[in-house]
Amino acid sequence: MSLKIYMNGELVPKEEAKVSVYDHGLLYGDGVFEGIRAYSGKVFRLAEHVERLYQSARAIMLDIPIPAAQMAADIEKTVKANGFTDCYIRVVVTRGAGALGLDIRKTSHPQVIIIADMIQLYPPELYEKGLDIVSVSTIRNHPNALNPRIKSLNYLNNILAKIEGQLAGCVEALMVNHKGEVAECTGDNIFIVRKKDVLTPPLDAGILEGVTRNAVMEVARKAGYAMSERSMTRHDVYTADEVFLTGTAAEVIPVVKVDNRLIGTGKPGPIFMDIKTRFEKITRE
Repeated sequence: MSLKIYMNGELVPKEEAKVSVYDHGLLYGDGVFEGIRAYSGKVFRLAEHVERLYQSARAIMLDIPIPAAQMAADIEKTVKANGFTDCYIRVVVTRGAGALGLDIRKTSHPQVIIIADMIQLYPPELYEKGLDIVSVSTIRNHPNALNPRIKSLNYLNNILAKIEGQLAGCVEALMVNHKGEVAECTGDNIFIVRKKDVLTPPLDAGILEGVTRNAVMEVARKAGYAMSERSMTRHDVYTADEVFLTGTAAEVIPVVKVDNRLIGTGKPGPIFMDIKTRFEKITRE
């Protein structure tokens, strides 16, 4: 059965889901998106994702043509229409079609697209054995150029860093900001563990405020760990007892080697395992 894609209020077969070649989302990466998960028939943290989508849109002066409540309902409708209980959801809002050139006043009819499909970023064995990642020379976008808290359609910053990581033989790469501080990976937020302290870079390090990141921070605090946001350097990562990443697509995954340095014992650690188990539990609540 062909997937049904939500396009501006209608569900259409995947093969018929099309946008104009003059859409500024295509021409200039002018638009915003969200990646969301559904577990056991329930969309995870739907309100938080929709809120972030609308915040990103406001930041780039993009008027989403439907209210947030309708967006949430349409996301759920798209999941159900495709018969999914567990899936990945991609919500895209483009600036719409317009004339060639950067002038947003010459665009019209922003496109609202919702895709429900399956995704697998990493092989299952890496969740058991852990990732080997590398830090790269491509730094995270400067907040005064393009704030990383805006989840825009222009992902070249992340893509270039991802390419560097792949050329080094790694499936994920660690990015620093313009001050040399650890920011995040190309598609995931990063956490480190020191004894029983769980640390992650703050928002002003130039990171996306991940919904999964926030959920994991809540989980860590409820579990009794000392959870804090703190600026860190690669030295802090190298010398951590444990390192793990979080993201909507990746969920929660351990890191066992960074820049050819073993992290802790070189195996997924006990605090990661505990937090992962607790996170998986809340996705099924």
